[in-house]
Amino acid sequence: MKKRASGILLHITSLPSPYGIGDFGKGAYRFADFLKKSGQKYWQILPLNLTDLALASSPYSSCSAFAGNTLFISPEILLKDGFLQKSDLENLPKFSEGRVDYHKAALHKTALLHKAFANSKKNILRDADFKTFQEKNKFWLEDYAVFAALKKHFAGASWVNWPEEIRNRDQQALEKCRQELDDVILREKFFQFLFLKQWFTLKQYCNNKGIQIIGDLPFYVQHDSADVWTHQHIFKIDKAGNPLGMAGVPPDYFSETGQLWGNPVYRWDALKKERYQWWKERLAQNFNFFDIVRIDHFRGFVAFWEVPQGEKTAIKGQWVKVPVEDFFEELIAHFKTFPIIAEDLGVITDGVKEIIKKYDFPGMKILAFAFDGKEDNPYLPQNYIKNCLVYTGTHDNNTTQGWFKQEVSEEMKTRIEECLGETAQPEQIHWQMVTLAMKSVADTAIFPLQDALGLDAAHRMNTPSTMQNNWQWRVLDSQLTPELESSLASLCKSTHR
Repeated sequence: MKKRASGILLHITSLPSPYGIGDFGKGAYRFADFLKKSGQKYWQILPLNLTDLALASSPYSSCSAFAGNTLFISPEILLKDGFLQKSDLENLPKFSEGRVDYHKAALHKTALLHKAFANSKKNILRDADFKTFQEKNKFWLEDYAVFAALKKHFAGASWVNWPEEIRNRDQQALEKCRQELDDVILREKFFQFLFLKQWFTLKQYCNNKGIQIIGDLPFYVQHDSADVWTHQHIFKIDKAGNPLGMAGVPPDYFSETGQLWGNPVYRWDALKKERYQWWKERLAQNFNFFDIVRIDHFRGFVAFWEVPQGEKTAIKGQWVKVPVEDFFEELIAHFKTFPIIAEDLGVITDGVKEIIKKYDFPGMKILAFAFDGKEDNPYLPQNYIKNCLVYTGTHDNNTTQGWFKQEVSEEMKTRIEECLGETAQPEQIHWQMVTLAMKSVADTAIFPLQDALGLDAAHRMNTPSTMQNNWQWRVLDSQLTPELESSLASLCKSTHR
């Protein structure tokens, strides 16, 4: 990421598709073509992990740090590859084109995936590609598939409420489960096989067009997950599986009570003893999935905020240090390349800054945070270094149009105009901010597709600390116009990206 380039942030769910949710089908390939014609070199997405309706379908809350979201599997590609028949794709339900209905999409797609498994069940165990897939992914696949099968068997109950011998992973009990749930376990593995097959085909298509994929890795994992159940010793939980310490962030300017996320925190002493093997496996998979990996909540590698179990807010927590240099020395030596982006937003300590500088990790700059009137504001373009990524906003921000109309005061508007060197035009502010990012010294400029399109607050992706109406926005195929391609390509050329 040392060359001047730009890219667009758009999650898979937001792609056009006739199946109620974006997937790895035609809409994804059409968007890759759009990126190429627009002069873009990066496609940034959100985590590809499985989502849960009970957790508002957030891609940052998953039952597995390794398994892929099967809602992204394209039925059209399943038909082309012989897993479905043409009649299976007839009589589609009526889906909204502009919003994701996760429940409706999941019902329909899951039924199609079950048909694909029924059509393939007799031959799948003899399939050479499936055998290779199982071998390459055995470090997580078996445990995840057993976990998923048991979740269904116990009607969705958390693993801490399973029978004690299964909760504690007694090997005889697990073997009995494998025998009794063999068909469901195989089905879960088959779904992951389809996911990986389609994802890597799409990624190769992008790479062949000179487009690199920037993925996203959440720092923590969900308590009710295959990872915690399988690796209980590396999480701070009691013998019954209940968290002893919960993750979050302390009170700050934005929240008087902080943020209590509830994820179990890591036992870094146990991780260190094993030379961070779980993190090695997790990063290895992500480096395989993506060309570059953005690590969310990067500061957690230096110190994390631990809140005792039972607290209702994050106020009564404490900072706990992590063996950060030992961790990164071990991992950087382990991998041939270490292509990560440090999500260093919010209140960042000198210790975090020192680690980012020591290992030359690129950090993030958000233009929407730049106009508080402080000359040393790190998000002001004049304060950037080359080795960073500048964003107009992220998935957690309002769109630039929404931000300007709803959040910008008259004082801020004056500062924005000083930075732009021109009058802020309400109908063109999104393009002015994109242009400001593109002209900056930052090696990489990224902007959400909503900002390229000039969409308002109704089209934002996520509003933090809320559970409703998030992760639903979708682009219409008609919005990806030749005119927009040409405008973006011209901007790339004029800003030497």
